[in-house]
Amino acid sequence: MQRDPISPDPEAAALDAYSRTLVDVAAALRPSVASVRPQNAAGRPAGSGSGVALTGDGFVVTSAHVVGGARRGRVGFADGREMGFEVAGADPLSDLAVLRAESGGLHPAALGDAAGLRVGQLVVAVGDPLGFTGSVTAGIVSALGRSLPVGGRGRTRVIDDVIQTDAALNPGNSGGALADSAARLVGINTALAGIGLGLAVPVNPTTLTILGALMRDGRVRRAYQGIAGASRPLPPRWRESLGRQSGLEVAEVVDGSPAQAAGLRRGDIVVEVDGRPVEAPSDVQRLMVGAVVDRFLVLRVARGNSLLTLTAIPDELRAA
Repeated sequence: MQRDPISPDPEAAALDAYSRTLVDVAAALRPSVASVRPQNAAGRPAGSGSGVALTGDGFVVTSAHVVGGARRGRVGFADGREMGFEVAGADPLSDLAVLRAESGGLHPAALGDAAGLRVGQLVVAVGDPLGFTGSVTAGIVSALGRSLPVGGRGRTRVIDDVIQTDAALNPGNSGGALADSAARLVGINTALAGIGLGLAVPVNPTTLTILGALMRDGRVRRAYQGIAGASRPLPPRWRESLGRQSGLEVAEVVDGSPAQAAGLRRGDIVVEVDGRPVEAPSDVQRLMVGAVVDRFLVLRVARGNSLLTLTAIPDELRAA
């Protein structure tokens, strides 16, 4: 019996649309994704991972833990090209590194903004796991706002707003692309936290500031105040007068830190830094990159029934 060509199967049509999306994303991103093979000082292999071309003239982003202490290595692309690279800069406190390939003509990925992601949204991972070049897996954003502790000896920082996905990741996917359905780079895959649980550093204005500093200066200057805390709803009187719902409650002040010198106390609620609203730890971390090191920061702090103005001079936070 012949099927009526005027009545397509709705399930088949939906599957075709899903397949077309994945095919389009893979076609757009595979030319931008590289295998990354760092080398030690003797020129021997020192691990492997993935990377994504940022610019046509040779800059490639990967995970800082992929390159480790290596300063050079080799990158290979889906079109068969292979070339050497030098590490332009690495930042363990964001788990990001930038490589400079020895020749240009790269196919840069289109950049997105992870702030626009929603739980349940389709995402696609492209990388070079286990030596299989240009491997593509798909899944959904299974959670947002996760935190990932990273850092060097003696200092730990938490990457906020990490993307959790169930797109299959394997050893070697680190440093590779996590993209939305429009083939825009929204994350750099960084960790396999368990079966069906992968994490990616978000691509957002903070990340782009870090990458720009690595490309330009080879390092990131990051300020350190010496507080730990969490978001807390503001008391009604401050909620109304400030026009916001929450602030950063200080849970710990490190002895000898700039925060202690400024007079911050446990239980204070930071509501502004340099005139910018603060409602969560990530709001402060976004401000702690670059020019704020070694200059006065004005803090507005709710303490009991008072709204105080304090000044702090952050130190530079070093990864090791």
